[in-house]
Amino acid sequence: MTSPTMRELADRLLAYESSASKTSEPMESAALRVYEKLQHGLGEFAGVDGFQSLASRALVLAKTEAPSLSAVRVSADGALLGLGQSQDKTEHPEMDRALAGEGGIILIARLLGLLLLLLGESLTLSLLQFTWPGAVLEDRNFEHRIASSSMGE
Repeated sequence: MTSPTMRELADRLLAYESSASKTSEPMESAALRVYEKLQHGLGEFAGVDGFQSLASRALVLAKTEAPSLSAVRVSADGALLGLGQSQDKTEHPEMDRALAGEGGIILIARLLGLLLLLLGESLTLSLLQFTWPGAVLEDRNFEHRIASSSMGE
């Protein structure tokens, strides 16, 4: 299950991207923007193959929690394909969008959790602060919860 702290961090990043775009795009668009920024930032650090491996693992983990991600895949270059294109469409498009948005949040949370596990707190926070200056970590209590998550508490 996705850690509540990583879920909160993913929610913060998606909310920031949603407000930064100043449009009423669906949540999966914000999730895709967050993903692409992480891809760019981490790709420079770990390379295309490193990011692709990490993203693929995060997607496998996220699919267990979010069936709406069933059509999503990570390409060889690390690009995210198919977000918002669930094969389990209902007769309610707004519900489909909500499920895709939830899947995007879970995917981002899983990716952040793997980053924290592999890179540690300091590098993960540095990457996020570099990518989203001043927008992600605004309080020490949140940073403490991230540190606790990296120690498995």
